[in-house]
Amino acid sequence: MDQQQNHPPKKNSNVVYFLIVVLAALLITNVYLWFNNKKSDDARIVYQNDNKSLQSQKTHLETQIDSLENQLEQANTGKAKLSKALIASNDSLKAKIKSLRVKLYNGKLTAEELAKAQEDVKQLRYFVTKYTADIDDLKKQNASLTSERDTLKTNLATVSEKASTLQKQNEDLNTKVTIASALKVGNINITPLKVRSSGKEVAKTRAAATKKIKIDFTVASNAVAEKRLHDVFVRVIDPTGNLITGTDSGNFQTDGQELQYTYKTAIDFKDDGSGYTIEWTNPNAFQKGVYTVLLYADGFTMGKTSFTLK
Repeated sequence: MDQQQNHPPKKNSNVVYFLIVVLAALLITNVYLWFNNKKSDDARIVYQNDNKSLQSQKTHLETQIDSLENQLEQANTGKAKLSKALIASNDSLKAKIKSLRVKLYNGKLTAEELAKAQEDVKQLRYFVTKYTADIDDLKKQNASLTSERDTLKTNLATVSEKASTLQKQNEDLNTKVTIASALKVGNINITPLKVRSSGKEVAKTRAAATKKIKIDFTVASNAVAEKRLHDVFVRVIDPTGNLITGTDSGNFQTDGQELQYTYKTAIDFKDDGSGYTIEWTNPNAFQKGVYTVLLYADGFTMGKTSFTLK
């Protein structure tokens, strides 16, 4: 009887053990799932953080490239004429910048690719800095050459101005010397003459009897004038204001203009107070009235006088 009564409790004990095993399994499963979920979450967070870091590095590289490109553009501003070497460097730098941009814009970059891009940017920064320094040196050289050119222009203008001034002074001096060296009449006297059949000449004041005139004159002392033969041009103006001309007439320059002369001769100037005589025969008949006689030498007027025939 006692053995039959103890059998049911053994059965209940097995159930309890089974329930404990089940609960333990569930607990282990839950712990396993919790660890797996946590590991997955941690991996997701790390992945997201890695993505953010890569994106940040990419953005930073793009900013650096923009800065380098702007630096390159500023270096190329101005009117500096680049040498072939600098033009080649400029083209090479632009190509490198373009290549880096393509790398950054072509999808997602790995950490290794970003590291390589960062190294490329460092090299590019070195080359852009060197290129900028070369351009600055070139601009300084151009500025120095421009300054030297401007200085030379100024000096040349100053020298040219001085030369022009000296030339003008020389011309003025030459003009003054030429004027000063021109012969001038001291005294002058006109004698109308009648020529008799015997050849004897007699002074007359009547127009009908006068055939020629004698011009007696002296030359004022002039230490500047050359002691040599000087051409003398005579102009005789009749009472009507017309120049008397003949076969011996011609043209000459005086006082900056060209005139026609009545008669031409020459005198030997010695600056010794000598007197000179010029005789001129009228190819036409003399008229009553006042005649004017002008003498010219060395391009200027020597003197002027007049005489009257009745």
